[in-house]
Amino acid sequence: MSQGRKLRAGLIGLGAMGRNHARVLSNLDGVELVGVVDPAGDVTGTLRAPVVPELADLLAMGIDYAVVACPTALHERIGLELAANGVCALIEKPLAQSVEAATTLVEAFEAAGLVAGVGHIERYNPALQSLRTRLEAGELGEVFQVVTRRQGPFPHRIADVGVVMDLATHDIDLTAWVTGQEYTSVSARTVSRSGRLHEDMVAVVGQLADGTMVNHLVNWLSPLKERSTVVTGDKGCFVADTLTADLTFYANAAIDTEWEALRAFRGVAEGDMVRYAIPKREPLLVEHERFRDAVEGKQSDIVTLRQGLRTVRVAAGLLESASDGKVVSVVASGNDAEPALR
Repeated sequence: MSQGRKLRAGLIGLGAMGRNHARVLSNLDGVELVGVVDPAGDVTGTLRAPVVPELADLLAMGIDYAVVACPTALHERIGLELAANGVCALIEKPLAQSVEAATTLVEAFEAAGLVAGVGHIERYNPALQSLRTRLEAGELGEVFQVVTRRQGPFPHRIADVGVVMDLATHDIDLTAWVTGQEYTSVSARTVSRSGRLHEDMVAVVGQLADGTMVNHLVNWLSPLKERSTVVTGDKGCFVADTLTADLTFYANAAIDTEWEALRAFRGVAEGDMVRYAIPKREPLLVEHERFRDAVEGKQSDIVTLRQGLRTVRVAAGLLESASDGKVVSVVASGNDAEPALR
């Protein structure tokens, strides 16, 4: 697509995440950051690219793709305008604030034949990438349970969605991705203690298509910042700390016991612990490299809009369950299938 020239990229939104995108885009091989949209301008005065107030100003510069890092409530409007103008897009997670809006975006970009993805950055965390590879290789045997904990102080930049859409979507996506299984049902309880419109704590119990049990504890009410994913199976458990990008394996020693009396009981015993040495590249940089390659027409592993839609569908199920006090089925519809490559 670039035909030997640099891809021309734009950025929409200069919040905390937007500035990280600007930093990476400014130094990304094969890409030129040509403009940024933010009505407040560049308050730090550090950007080399011009900052304009309206999306129309950015489109007039001629861009190949845009990174959408504005508030979630604006994703649908901004995304539809990009699709209508033939611009590929990497949209920050969540894809949209509702299933309906996410579906509209999927249909718009697919109809236009444009590359589009969702910024579920945890997929590019070295610990989770190593975990997924090991699960695919069968190193854990049968998977029984996935437990995630994601908690920390309140991010004051978030005002238009609650903790389910803002944080729990990370855990929904990474759980489905590392296990290769879709959610079938969820049950959730939420509370709001910060005085804001949306929920700020959620506890989730769910089930995946293969019967794996899922638990998520997510909040932004804790002074302790924690990002943990624990996958337990027949041969032990993996613990991924995505703050430090460390992956540790705790073996189930009972599998290898020589004692016949114990072998009759298929249980667990404390075994060896291994912390893996993993190359630790910045996840945001890897995410941008993958999306750049996809825009250039190369084979690349990005989070598609349909995958982002499925995550929004599960998150909506959590909110519905918390509201109604019931278990909610979140089986994907037939329309969620990825379209065949053309």
